[in-house]
Amino acid sequence: MKSPSVPAAPADRDGGRAWALQLVLCGTIFLEGSDVAMLAVAVPTIRADLGLTTGTAAWVMSGYVLGYAGFTLLGGRAADVLGRRRMFLTWLGVFLAFSMLGGFATNGWTLVVARFVTGVAAAFMTPAAMSIITTSYPEGPRRDKALLVFAGVGAGGFSLGLVIGGLLTELGWRWVFFAPVFLAGALLLAALRLVPAEARAEPARRQGHRGPARGGGAPGP
Repeated sequence: MKSPSVPAAPADRDGGRAWALQLVLCGTIFLEGSDVAMLAVAVPTIRADLGLTTGTAAWVMSGYVLGYAGFTLLGGRAADVLGRRRMFLTWLGVFLAFSMLGGFATNGWTLVVARFVTGVAAAFMTPAAMSIITTSYPEGPRRDKALLVFAGVGAGGFSLGLVIGGLLTELGWRWVFFAPVFLAGALLLAALRLVPAEARAEPARRQGHRGPARGGGAPGP
């Protein structure tokens, strides 16, 4: 019986496609890191504009952290069980949708809900992205380099997000939510083409099985 064929890793098939995939995956960790930093800069302006209490403003920040920290382990397990590509694309879409909701929010609790769900989305999306790296690049220096770049971009995203958040807040605090929407949309479109589908095992064939005899007789022992 033939074993199920597993598609070659993008890094083995096409160097350009492998780098494009790396760019998309690094884009998601940049999105996650910069999103937190941008909001941290914008919270005082949001509080003043919407008239939030100190407690509600604190929950706007804490909601994301609570969602992310509370679901990270489940996110990693879900990627293994339900499929890395499915989890990555689904939760990237959720991240986009609730970032948009935050941009249109007119009260504090809408922002809190939007930030909490965005944090949950990041908790599923980020482990899936890392898992895609480990399965899409051959074991060895190439995979190690991809993971190193992934981690570095995440740290850089947070640092750069502080600067970007300050600039966007000058334009209007809602841009702190809308900018991630545009980035997430671009990443989602690219990921639909670049993230490899996962191989599915073929159902085992029963050897020597034949359909029932035309005469309706029971098969012999």
